[in-house]
Amino acid sequence: MTPEIVILAMIAAFLGLRLYSVLGRRAEHEEEPIQGRFEGRQGQPGAPRVPAPKVDGKPEAKAEERGRAGQPQRAREMPLAPPSVERGLAEISGADRRFDAYAFLEGARSAYRLILESFWKGDKAELRALCDGDVYESFAAAIDARAAAGETMDNRLIRIEDVAIVSAGVESGYARITLRFRSDIAAVTRDAEGHVIAGSLDDAIEAVDVWTFSRQLNSSGPDWLLDETDAG
Repeated sequence: MTPEIVILAMIAAFLGLRLYSVLGRRAEHEEEPIQGRFEGRQGQPGAPRVPAPKVDGKPEAKAEERGRAGQPQRAREMPLAPPSVERGLAEISGADRRFDAYAFLEGARSAYRLILESFWKGDKAELRALCDGDVYESFAAAIDARAAAGETMDNRLIRIEDVAIVSAGVESGYARITLRFRSDIAAVTRDAEGHVIAGSLDDAIEAVDVWTFSRQLNSSGPDWLLDETDAG
């Protein structure tokens, strides 16, 4: 074997080893699962679910939460609240490890809209699924009285301006959170012939509602029920 052939063989062997080394390491990295920032928490059993009526599945992240494309999502902070509310939320979190204050607020906003729209339409079945017994009975009585008078409501929830936690805590085996909703509503009442007898769709009025949601801590389901209503 000539020296030139020996040298060429050694170069080929060296290049082959380098190529194997690079491809081998790349393959190993490609086989390793890449765990997302929140995958370890939300992918595990008992991770927080959206704890509000009729808000199932995983909502898409908002644009401000996703951030710019290709950049990591910033960790969320607890909502700003008075110390008494923070203690109450911590008490609920200690009793229910699935509780997530952000998920609750998002779900509560959806529940507020759904409950109002169900009441305006007279949908008792939907209200029964979203409210506890006392609140449901009061809504149902108002719907029956409206129907007896031949009146209908053509209300529109224009926007929810603000949602603030008023109080939170655990009471007799139930987690309870009281929220103050400030919203703009266009309210119209029509008679049996469809004529407007009160309100206007052109002028929205500000409404302030103080609602309390509760959830039994030993319940296997994630849903909260509206169990108290008041005007702000």
